[in-house]
Amino acid sequence: MIAPPLGEKPLVQMAILLDTSGSMSGLIDQARTELWSIVNEFVFAEQNGRKPEVQVALYEYGNNGLSVQNGWIRQIVPLTTDLDKVSQELFALKTNGGDEYCGWVIREATQKLAWSESPNDLKVIFIAGNEPFTQGPVDYREVCKAAIAKGIVVNTIHCGTEREGMDGKWKDGAVIADGRHLNIDHNRQIVHIPAPQDREIAELGVRLNATYVPYGQNGRSLQERQAEQDRNATHASPEAVVQRSVTKSSTNYLNTGWDLIDAVHAKQVDLSQINKEDLPQDMQKMDAQQRTAFVNARAQERAEIQTRIQQLNGQRNQFVDQEMKKRPQQGQTLGSAVKQVIREQAARKNYTFKSTSEAPKPAEISPQTK
Repeated sequence: MIAPPLGEKPLVQMAILLDTSGSMSGLIDQARTELWSIVNEFVFAEQNGRKPEVQVALYEYGNNGLSVQNGWIRQIVPLTTDLDKVSQELFALKTNGGDEYCGWVIREATQKLAWSESPNDLKVIFIAGNEPFTQGPVDYREVCKAAIAKGIVVNTIHCGTEREGMDGKWKDGAVIADGRHLNIDHNRQIVHIPAPQDREIAELGVRLNATYVPYGQNGRSLQERQAEQDRNATHASPEAVVQRSVTKSSTNYLNTGWDLIDAVHAKQVDLSQINKEDLPQDMQKMDAQQRTAFVNARAQERAEIQTRIQQLNGQRNQFVDQEMKKRPQQGQTLGSAVKQVIREQAARKNYTFKSTSEAPKPAEISPQTK
């Protein structure tokens, strides 16, 4: 969605630390399915009238396939707005038995990620796993204190019973770092409530892809990655398809590194200066005025599709909310736990959330005049 330049946005920085030991296949499946719904919490969020830029980082820990010297820990993706990259890496994860060093992976995320220094930005870690929080040579108490000293809140999500989580010190870690502790059923299947709007939202999500214009050396391959993540969402669940389409209609879905429409709007590419070889073949014969007209037409088409998705999503949320009231309450999943906590902690940073049944304002186009 067309949005203000990146530098003008408040930041939401979220690091997700996943236990990928042998028993955590269900947790990984939940992360794959619910990534989009987690990000979509900020479709309706504003801080002092401004929509945030959402950055996500991903770590895995507790996997014997990783290096013992590094504590069986791997940074998969640094803090990034490239959500297709996050999705791609989630679907590439494999579980393998190992030792789960929670303190070590929290220290890595706290020290190695490019966290904002602004006290107004929301900085959170979510660590999920099932073994005692106390494992490993790094004291979780010290690293949790160090995290909150930098303004990074640590939330702990235990895959198991409340008593096991308490005994394993998962709650203790969260309390030290001003976070929340929750228990989830990591093997629970994600509930999808079919809604009348689902089919059109999914179709529009696919139509959006035709409005993307790849540029540069990697443009084509990254456009194919976009389609690949659509397919991954389809394989994950019907809910993931809908939520991914909603993400693609929002300001949280940015592809300035390979999409000409996003790059021109963000002022990262000047159509009058770009090398002709970096453009798609059908644009190479255009003069500057024709390129501008072409980009503006694609931007307008995209904005119209995105606005329609947002309208349908508002209607869908109303329908789903009513249906959920008719059903017995079920246990938490990774996504529902993160979404519950993230709103509470965003409110501390002066975020307000519109009702999810409201459609955000239509996209605003800033015509390129060069």
